[in-house]
Amino acid sequence: MRTRAEANRQRWAILGVAAAVLVLSFVLLKSAYYQLVLTQVLLWAVLSLAWNILCGYSGYFSFGHAGFWGLGAYTVALGMMYFDLSPWISIPFCALVGAAAGAIIGYPTFRLRGHYFALAMLAYPLATLYVFQWLGYQELTLPMKREAPLLYMQFEDPRGYVVLALGLLVVALLISLKVENSRFGMSLMAIKQNEPAAEAAGINTWRWKMLALMLSGALAAVAGGLYAVILLVVTPETVFGMLVSAQALILALFGGVGSLWGPVIGAVVLVPLAEGLNAELGDVLPGIQGVVYGVAIIAIILLAPEGVYWRVLDRFSKRAPAAEPPSQMPARATNIAPLPRAPVSTGADLLVLRDIGISFGGLRALDGIDLTLPEGGLYGIIGPNGAGKTTLFNVINGFLASDSGAITFAGEAITGLRPNQVCRRGVGRTFQVVRAFPRMSVLENVIVGAFIRAPTDAVARDMALAALDRVGLVDQAEKIAGGLTTRELRLMELARALVPHPRLMLLDETLAGLGHDDLGGILGVIRQLRAEGITVLIIEHTMHAMVQLVDHFTVLDHGRLIATGRPQDVVRDSRVIEAYLGKKWSDRVAVPAK
Repeated sequence: MRTRAEANRQRWAILGVAAAVLVLSFVLLKSAYYQLVLTQVLLWAVLSLAWNILCGYSGYFSFGHAGFWGLGAYTVALGMMYFDLSPWISIPFCALVGAAAGAIIGYPTFRLRGHYFALAMLAYPLATLYVFQWLGYQELTLPMKREAPLLYMQFEDPRGYVVLALGLLVVALLISLKVENSRFGMSLMAIKQNEPAAEAAGINTWRWKMLALMLSGALAAVAGGLYAVILLVVTPETVFGMLVSAQALILALFGGVGSLWGPVIGAVVLVPLAEGLNAELGDVLPGIQGVVYGVAIIAIILLAPEGVYWRVLDRFSKRAPAAEPPSQMPARATNIAPLPRAPVSTGADLLVLRDIGISFGGLRALDGIDLTLPEGGLYGIIGPNGAGKTTLFNVINGFLASDSGAITFAGEAITGLRPNQVCRRGVGRTFQVVRAFPRMSVLENVIVGAFIRAPTDAVARDMALAALDRVGLVDQAEKIAGGLTTRELRLMELARALVPHPRLMLLDETLAGLGHDDLGGILGVIRQLRAEGITVLIIEHTMHAMVQLVDHFTVLDHGRLIATGRPQDVVRDSRVIEAYLGKKWSDRVAVPAK
């Protein structure tokens, strides 16, 4: 998330680019052909920015944005032909058409991920192309309105279209900047980098992805509507064709996916090149535009996989002197308000599982699990690999739906809820393999977890700083998460789970991968959570630490609960020794009395 000063600099940059385009159009370019090429550069930049809002920020690649572009073009053309609608009315209406199409498309398609999602999106414009052909709209020519040309956006001077396209580009850039500099954009970036972690942190990933697709579709449809006015002829192949979708993503990939200026860079470089070569060589080499885009994508994959913008930014970042760590951070940490303590109701059952079962094919991963956790304690789950421990956590916080049984939390049924809904009810979660957002800072990683409780971004930042201070990482707040040590990653994930003030913490092998010297600090944080009234349920294989940490053990083996009780009793249970600890355990380990 950009600071306010950075966002203001970007706004000034947008105004500067707009002024430069106006100078280029009104002073330097005299030919109507060059004016048309400039207009196309601006419109393709808008379409690529629309694609980038969904695909660049959320990571869900789409090969189907021609569907929105084409719907906008046909909305304007049919509106003029059948209803005599002025484009000044129908083009804004295209935004509603694009948003509605995004909602209709997104509802079934977001059930898919990865290349399945991308290929499913490709089906929509191709299907729509054949629908419009079947309806008889193979070629629509917008009627000329010589009696009121301005009312119907039919300018004698092509610079009028440049101004309209430039205005649309400025709007698209400002919208993208607003998305990038808000919890909307940060949530999308979290989804892109690790969707399960974002969902577990309370982000309603389906909602944010759907909003991104609707906004993306609205912008693309508006650009398509203006495109129809400029060319005056609409055919299914030119607006729904494969090249339209490919061009939108190629421009963003070339310039830099997930950046504000990447799509603009791609449009400025590739569109004039493709149009110029097509004008010079189109009669000799038909389809030269496709060749240009194909060569461009191959070159960018080989030379700058993340795009021109990110390559240049990384190059200048390496040359620039290292920035001093912000001196205000340590001082600020001393003034951070502490997180509120979790409410404790001694003796009340916080989490209750009854007859939980789940199968994967012929494997019974959990079989009739009954578990009750009173509030305020520290409980451990142990068992051999494959016993079903992490599966149990995934069922509790909604990543997996159980085949049988029921779960209640604080007296409320949570069976079948999504992970973000479980989190909002007060269940925090860490993972066996740390799930970080590696390109975001430590502070931003934790801010993501604060969104479900913070009414404003400023409050979310303060809550995140308090959580980092609580685990001892506030001095690392501005560090990029991808450069942290294993211990720091574990603490950061713990802070992210802690920041929304959960009543129950599910810790999945939090001590895994840590050396002996690193254990003490994390164990201290876990004990402090219990002291503050947060109920903790931890999975761990480090038995020497566990028997001294937890109040109560639950032992799983092959999906069944085989023992439960105090640590000193459980570790001497013959079933536990045989299934997990081994007979040497009882001979050489003395378990301290609680």
